[in-house]
Amino acid sequence: MTQSTVHGTVADGFEPVRAEFAAFVAGERPDYEGQLCAYVHGRRVVDLWAGEGGDGDSLYGVLAATKGAAHLVVALLVQDGTLELDRKVTYYWPEFAAEGKGALTLRELLAHRAGLVGTDSGFTLEELADDRAVAERLADQRPFWRPGAAFGYHALVIGALAGEVVRRATGRTVQDLYEERIRAPYGLDFHLGLPAAREPRFRPAQPMLPTPEQRQLLDALLSPPHTLQAIAFNRHGAEPTDLATLPNHRVIRAKGPASLGGVASARGLAGLYAAMIGELAGRAPLLKPDTVAEFGQLHSVGHDLVARGHKAYGLGFQATADTWHPFLGAGAVGHSGAGGCQAFADPRSGLAYGYTRRRCVFPGGAAPENDRLARAVHTAALAR
Repeated sequence: MTQSTVHGTVADGFEPVRAEFAAFVAGERPDYEGQLCAYVHGRRVVDLWAGEGGDGDSLYGVLAATKGAAHLVVALLVQDGTLELDRKVTYYWPEFAAEGKGALTLRELLAHRAGLVGTDSGFTLEELADDRAVAERLADQRPFWRPGAAFGYHALVIGALAGEVVRRATGRTVQDLYEERIRAPYGLDFHLGLPAAREPRFRPAQPMLPTPEQRQLLDALLSPPHTLQAIAFNRHGAEPTDLATLPNHRVIRAKGPASLGGVASARGLAGLYAAMIGELAGRAPLLKPDTVAEFGQLHSVGHDLVARGHKAYGLGFQATADTWHPFLGAGAVGHSGAGGCQAFADPRSGLAYGYTRRRCVFPGGAAPENDRLARAVHTAALAR
């Protein structure tokens, strides 16, 4: 049990959220460290944190939650008319046609239907940090299922695949466009490529501490080296990836690969989705309602060949209400991260939510506490 104090503020009517966060923190390990932030219709209504050594300005590796930032760039380009969802990927990237991938559309790629979850021999750390290197290798890779016939989580590569389409269409990287059009104008503490000057604010990720029973489950899951899941999470090559501590490598933080390299605070996570669906800091929403609806519409629902269970995806984003929080409105979009973080927008309530924690949780993905915390925030938002 921990005696960590909860710091920060909540708006009138959101006091139950602070109480819920405090109750959760009180039951955690003494070394718990995390942040919770939420906006409603562009107004910050929750800004809380707890834990020794961290504060509201601390930055954490957010792993897969990075995909939300990267695919917001894609959504902007679709909204602009620069990208067309039903164009074949090869229209932008001719080399992608190798090994029977030529018919795949951008829409199918974004919905995790490419069958291109990794390579036969795996990636090095330096390759995972470099989206162009990942894309070059995947262009030559035979897909692991017939493209478009099924879906599975492209955990470490979807950002590189989408990013190569972006680069071919615009001559710019996802990271550059994100900085220019999203992060800098809105002042977001969510970085795809963490500047060296902000390194002192980064809090290194801590590995999970599984119970003996959880360790048995992990060992059973991690031991087969050539399963589709092992390939998707790069556990089968000469340099197996330790996903939990991947953000602790400076090369990952510096380059900000679009699938996994983001560094953010909860304020940054929530702010991204607040800017996506509504006015923020005196600026118009990034996306029009029709674009939000298009990217949040269910595109792949059912058995995920990589996750080995039920999942639901829009275009680049997780369908948050179906996958994580069924109390949210239809069309809620976002993305969790393996360390336990969660971020989403619920357009029907105007809610944008962000949560980060330092220690990775079992079994990965959005930490279990997100359900109670997000529910408390959503309830308060609807009661306003």
